[in-house]
Amino acid sequence: MLSLFIHFRFLDLIDILLVTVIFYEIYNLVKGTVALNIFIGIFIIFIVFLVVKALKMELLGSILGQLFGVGAIAIIIVFQQEVRRFLLMLGSRNRSNRKFSFESLFSSQFKFASESGLHAIVDACRQMSLSRTGALIVLARESELREYIESGEIIDADITVELLKNIFFKNAPLHDGAVIIGLNRIKAARCILPVSQNLGISPVLGLRHRAAIGISEQTDAYVIVVSEETGRISTATNGKLTEEISADELFRILETNGE
Repeated sequence: MLSLFIHFRFLDLIDILLVTVIFYEIYNLVKGTVALNIFIGIFIIFIVFLVVKALKMELLGSILGQLFGVGAIAIIIVFQQEVRRFLLMLGSRNRSNRKFSFESLFSSQFKFASESGLHAIVDACRQMSLSRTGALIVLARESELREYIESGEIIDADITVELLKNIFFKNAPLHDGAVIIGLNRIKAARCILPVSQNLGISPVLGLRHRAAIGISEQTDAYVIVVSEETGRISTATNGKLTEEISADELFRILETNGE
């Protein structure tokens, strides 16, 4: 036992810390979802494998080693949404930490809407909130959301208050689903979004709010929801829902997150 501490190196400490950080980040990604139970099961098997390997139990160690070798592909399939979110998180952090980039020279081209477009979005949400018209608006950022745009009806029109209100009018043919906005254009309407499987979401929230959380979990999009029942405005980003914000607060938030 003493020999283990004698041969313990500084690099071993770094190794342990890195593994701890990785497992912690994975836990944060699957926390509150069905995948959490799978993750705990895999973690327990991994700990057993390390113990078996340390005790030099060759037969059991060989079986568990083969299990991990084949199971790696299965894990990627089971956790495909979580892997996607993890890679997106890494990419987003990398881009946000760059002080200078080619895109910064032409930042206006990469905003999801111009100032007039933001005013149109906020004014439409304010009016729909007063009339309790349900709405689901997805604002694309780095991700172009092509697969979701293609699931709906292509519009490719200027952002106006009247058009947004007409799309979400209760008897309009395009009112179901989401509107996707990108590069200062209304790209599509009646788009189908993934519904969040997070078990921690309040049961009071309907499919519109769950879809908003779902798309924000899987992409870097910023999502606006107007409740049909209460008229309240909510926003979703990075899998988190912020409820009951005013139209003025919405404009400030969009102005900050639109770059």
